[in-house]
Formats: sequence, structure tokens, C-alpha cells
Amino acid sequence: MLFSSFAFVFNFLPVVLLAFAAARRHSPRAGILVLLCASLFFYGAWRPVYLLLFLASIALNFSLGLLMDDPRRRRNVGMIGVTINLAALCYFKYTNFLLGSLNALTGMHVPFAEIVLPLGISFFTFQQIAYLVDVMRGAKVERDIVSYVLFVSFFPHLIAGPLVHHAEMIPQFKRGRTGRSAMLCARGFSIFVAGLFKKVIVADNLAQFATPVFAHLDAGGGVAPEWAWLAILAYTMQIYFDFSGYSDMAVGLALMFGIRLPVNFRSPYKATSIIDFWRRWHITLSRFLRDYLYIPLGGNRLGEVRRYLNLMITMLLGGLWHGAGWNFLIWGGLHGAYLGIAHVWRAMRGDPEKRPAELRLPFSQFVSWLLTFSAVAVAWIFFRASTIGGAWRALTGLFGLQAEHAPFVPSGVVRVLNLPILVGAEASLWICACAVTAAFLIALFLPNVPEIFRYREYHRLPETTTLIRWRPDAIWAGLVAVAFAISLFGMWQRMEFLYFQF
Repeated sequence: MLFSSFAFVFNFLPVVLLAFAAARRHSPRAGILVLLCASLFFYGAWRPVYLLLFLASIALNFSLGLLMDDPRRRRNVGMIGVTINLAALCYFKYTNFLLGSLNALTGMHVPFAEIVLPLGISFFTFQQIAYLVDVMRGAKVERDIVSYVLFVSFFPHLIAGPLVHHAEMIPQFKRGRTGRSAMLCARGFSIFVAGLFKKVIVADNLAQFATPVFAHLDAGGGVAPEWAWLAILAYTMQIYFDFSGYSDMAVGLALMFGIRLPVNFRSPYKATSIIDFWRRWHITLSRFLRDYLYIPLGGNRLGEVRRYLNLMITMLLGGLWHGAGWNFLIWGGLHGAYLGIAHVWRAMRGDPEKRPAELRLPFSQFVSWLLTFSAVAVAWIFFRASTIGGAWRALTGLFGLQAEHAPFVPSGVVRVLNLPILVGAEASLWICACAVTAAFLIALFLPNVPEIFRYREYHRLPETTTLIRWRPDAIWAGLVAVAFAISLFGMWQRMEFLYFQF
């Protein structure tokens, strides 16, 4: 069930909100039970048989947590739990990748396994691994099964994040709801609509320009430089508006029930360094990789060489977490190299962000931003392409080196809110350029959703000054209503979120 589907918006969500409100009048615990039942139904609606796997994973990890209450066996039990979780993740996500790699290297023909990847397995597995590791480190063992199950299964973040921490979520489930419920619900619904608009109006309409070009490249075709540039930029904007739109929708949905989720995006394309980019992009994944991989590997405590090696290992595994394929590994390796270069540069020149404002040159800031954005966009090529050959043809196509391949020819149909419009090839190019430019201006010059709705939580995001601020008044109610109405037309496209596949 997609957040951007009519079934969710007009059936599931209203029923859950009404049931939650009625249960809350009885007791906070009753409201939590409603959310728990709704979350399990939400997951089981996709493929009921995998609900059993999901519940088995939760039961196993909760039981292991109880066993770890004994300090004498805490470490051994914790390591067993982490191993089981990783083994399950590897089986479902990486079996066919490993078999394919084995066949390619040895010339064997081992048949692929018929495995359907369970929705959200990367997210709920990582969250439970983090819980086990924290208990190994001395965190309090959770004994309330209801709170634990809801921590893992809470439907707003279940499928594609944000990656949440048990210490952030479980206390919220245990205490009573605070604040004015009407205000929370209004703010939450407005954030949800903002995310919905980003997904179905911006991201889904950009997809029509990126998807056919990359499909053509993966099939062995070539592409003219203008289409190569526009397709790469279209995907760069598509994945941001798609994933940040999902994260905004998750935050808004949770807030409607009085629950605060962590912010996952903070205008990443405004970053002026790759280090700054990873502080703004998929913030909760960056936090997880830092706390449960980079620091345990030694972080920057074991010398400069180990620091760069740890960065590379962390980003390679981060790339592989996104998907089972060599392209994802290359994407992670590129970002590992970027981070290493950035840290070397800072060690040589100092951190430009710590210099006094009067010593920061506007032109140098622009160059830093341009280099960062370009590096990120180039890495997205490998993230988006299904084959290494397709990624290479996209890269060489940027410079017009695809003369020997069949050139990409647009279909001549542009879809606006799922309505087909016949246009010529040249018109398609200009429409694509205008769409990419509009998305670029929104991402770079408008405030992000947490800034507009003054949503601050665990990360203690800095206060920003912006003229566009949400208020619970008639003007904003009208704007939200218009955005919601427009989004309803876009929902006819029924395109899945990009991060559902991870």
C-alpha cells in the first residue's frame, strides 16, 4: 500500500486516525495498540506470507534482548543475534547477486533462486541490529513487547525509513500524548501533503525523462550529449524529491499521531562539500553508518591511513546496503573516495566552514558547491543505471562519445499529471530542460520542509530565517488544500517510491 495511493489516503489513513482518536479517549495504551494493529495490517497488505517473516524477526530480536539482560552472556548472545539478522538480510537481498557474480567469474551456470525481497527488510533489520548492539553496550533492555513491536513496525517509517533509534521511539510510545492534538494533526497533515506533492508532482514527472534514457543505455544504445546531461540531472532531482518526499510524508503521518520522527533531509544539494552533503542527505543512514560501522572500525582514532580505509569500507558497505549490484558498490566507492579527498583537503587547507564570514570568498563558495554537486550527480549515474555498461555509456555520452551506438530518440509523448501530450523530439528536450530547471530552483533556493513547518527534533537542527513559514490560518489551509487537490491528479500515475526496492 503506497502512501501516494487512493486506498491509503482515503481508506486506510482516515480509519486509523478515527480508531486512534477513539482509543485514545479510553487510554494512551489503547491508542498504541491501534497503531500496532494498523502497522501490522499495513505490512501484511502487501504480501501476507511475509508478515510471518516480519513477526518472526521481531520475536527473535526481542527474545535475544531479554536474554542479554544477563551481563555474562550479553556479548555472545548479541553477536549471535547480529549474525542471524545479517544472514537473513544477505539471503533475501544478496543471494542472486552472489550467484550472478560467481557465474560471471567462473563460467558456471548456477541457477538463480526465486526470492522475493521483503519490503523494508534493510530498514527493519538495521534498526533491530542497532537495538542489539546498544544492549551489548549497556543500554536498557526493552521488556514491553507492545512498544518494541511498534518501534519496529510503525507504518510511517516501516518501508523506507527514516531509520529510527529505539531510544527515540519507545519512550514516545510509553508516555501519553503531549501538545495540542488539533495543532499537531494540522501540522502533520500539511507536512504530509508537502511530501506528497514532491513525490507525485515533481519526482514522478521527472521520471519520464530519466527512465527511458537509462533503459536505452542499459540496452546498449547511445545518447546525444544534451539528453545525457538532462537525463542525469533529471534523475538527480527525481531521487531527491522522491525520497525526501517519502521522508516528509512519514514525518507528517507520525506527527498526526503525536509521534516525532527524525528529519532525514536538510537541503542536501545546497552542500558546499561532500562532508556537508552527507550531513544533509539521508541523515539517519549517515548516523547509523557512523555509530555502528565507522566508529567500531576505529573511526579516526587509529591514524590517518586507517581513517581513510574506514571511510572507504563504510561507504562501500553503505552502497551495497542500497542494492545488490556492482553499480551500487561503485557508487559507494566513489563517495568513499570523495570523503577521503575532502578530509585530505581540509587537513591541508583547514575547514572553510570554520573560517570567519569575512574571510569566505563568495566565488570560492560557488566553486565548492559546483564541485560537490557535480561529484554527487556523476555518482548518481552508477546508482541509477542497471548495468556497468549503461553507466559507462551515460558518462561517455556527456562528452558526445556515443557515435557508434544507436542514438536515443524520445517517444514524442510527454505526460503531465498522467495526461499524455503529443510533442516533437525537440519540444521534449525543451520541456525536460524546463522541468529540470524548475526542480533545481526549488531544491536550491526554497527553504526545505522542516524549515517551512518549523519541525525540529532529535538532530537539533539549526534555526533558519525564512519568509515562508507555515501558520495554522486560513491562507495556509487554502494552500495546503490546493496542493493536495493537485497531488490527487498526480496519484493516478501510481509510481512506487524509489527506495522501496532497498
